[in-house]
Parts: sequence; C-alpha cells; structure tokens
Amino acid sequence: MESRAHLARGYAYIASATLLWGIAATLGRAAFTGRLFPSGQSLNIDPLILSQSRTTFSFLVLFPVLLMSRGWPQLKLPAADLKRVVMLGVLGVAASNYFYYFAIQKTNVATAIILQYTAPVLVLLYTVVRGAQRATVQKIGAVGLAFVGSALAIGVVGGGGFRMNPLGVAAGMIAAVSFAFYNIGGHSILSRYDRWIVLLYTTLSASVFWLFVNPPWKLMAAHYTPATWGFLLMFAVVSVLGPFALYFAGLQHLEPTRAIVASCLEPVFSIVLAAIVLGEVLRPVQTLGIVVVLAAIVLVQLPDGRGGETTVVEPME
Repeated sequence: MESRAHLARGYAYIASATLLWGIAATLGRAAFTGRLFPSGQSLNIDPLILSQSRTTFSFLVLFPVLLMSRGWPQLKLPAADLKRVVMLGVLGVAASNYFYYFAIQKTNVATAIILQYTAPVLVLLYTVVRGAQRATVQKIGAVGLAFVGSALAIGVVGGGGFRMNPLGVAAGMIAAVSFAFYNIGGHSILSRYDRWIVLLYTTLSASVFWLFVNPPWKLMAAHYTPATWGFLLMFAVVSVLGPFALYFAGLQHLEPTRAIVASCLEPVFSIVLAAIVLGEVLRPVQTLGIVVVLAAIVLVQLPDGRGGETTVVEPME
C-alpha cells in the first residue's frame, strides 16, 4: 500500500514539471508573437530545430555535470537497459515532441493538445491489458475527466475548435502513443536507475537521432543570432532538462495512470500563465476545464477501497 507521503512527493514532482512546461509554452508564445524582447522582434525558429535544440542543449549541459560529479563508471548502463533507454529517448521523448509540433503545424494548438492528451486512455488500456491495474470506475472516471477537462481548458468548446487535417490528426495520435510510451517505459526503467542517468541517456539518444534527421550543417545554415541561441539554451533548460528530471522523479513515486492524469495540469498552467503574463483572455469554459482537470487529479489519487494496487515494474517490451 502506497503511503500518503510517497504519493504526495510524486504529485509534487509532476506538478512542478507541468508548471515548467507551462512556463515553456508561455515563453514560446511570447517569442513567436514578438513579446519576448522589448523591441517586439519575433524569433523565426523552425519547429524541428526547436525540438532538436531542446534535447541537444539539455544533454550538453547535463553530461559534464554528471561526469564530474559521479565519474564515468557510475554512468554506465548494461547493454539491455541501454537499449530500453535509447528507445525511450527516440520513440518517447523525441517522437512525442516532433509529432506534437507537426500536429500543431498541420492543424492548430487545440487539436494537437487534445489528441496528445488521449494518452491517459492509452496508458490505462495498456496497464489493464497487462494486468498491472484494475479498470476501476474511479480510474476510468479520472481519465475521462482529465480528457474532458483538457478539451475545455484549451478551448475546443467556444474557442478555436478542431481542425481536421488527416496528417495532423495522425501526427497528434502518434504523439499520444509516444507520450504514453515514455510514461510506461519510464516508470519501468526508473524503478532500477537514478532519474539523472535515465535523463542523460534519453537526451543523448534523442540528440543523436536528431543529428540524422537534421545534420549540424543545416543548423549552421540557419544563421541564428546569439540572442536566438541564448533563447534556445534557456528554452532547453526550462522545457526539457528541468521538467523531465522532475517528471521522471514523479514516475519513481507514482504508477503511470496517476502520473499521466496529473500531467494534464500542463495545459492548465499554460492557459493561466498566458492569461497572467501575456494578457490572454481566460474564458469561463476554460475555467470550467481547469476545475474538471483538478477534479480528475483528486479522483485518481483517492483510495479505491479494494486494498493496494499493483504498479508496473516490468520493462515495456
């Protein structure tokens, strides 16, 4: 039976991670709408380069710190687990980022977010099929509330609505599968290794993958200014290095369904911060969505009255 303190730490880590992702979303909107710099200059950054720089800069910051503090022998992983972490970095972190941005490009932000946040449904289905969880009314209700609340919060009703581009919708669903994959696979590997080691190898594998997709000479050909590179470095720390370290810490304390339902705080924080910092209007239906997401998080963490539950500890094959 999980202790309340154990669960509370897990939720605190996940909430902190989603807050940083909300800050990153606000920074991105500010940069692309000309509100980041006093001059009103916007940053012309390709979504692919944004995805690539996030993981690459995170690895370049993290690796020397861990190497100096722990030494190379402490950073090694057995070949079998190294393969799993590489899959987590490429099929989880890199794929979810890329297909999410691709979905935004082909549809709109509302469509991309709501498709990606079908991931709690996928996690619940997977863990039930594997026999790691029971499909209780409580968990099904929490997942449903999280999905509906996210849809309301990002303005599907009374806002921008859906934009049904087939490629964009397919990309959004792939992003959801990738998001679900690193929740389940991350929980498994984090039961055996320190989160900083897992983060090191996931960012490394994602960075190497991006080098094949977008080689360095293409990056150099973009001729970004020092201010742009500075923004990309800061964005990497705020959107990847910090939040993924916190999110992985949360996965060490929470089973995947609880963690991914709590992650639905991300669109909530994004909307609230955009309203406070950028002056964007927070409509009543969005406020209702925020309340529904919070209700889902409260519901998923309540005891189900049937004793303890099994968590996923085996590797995701």
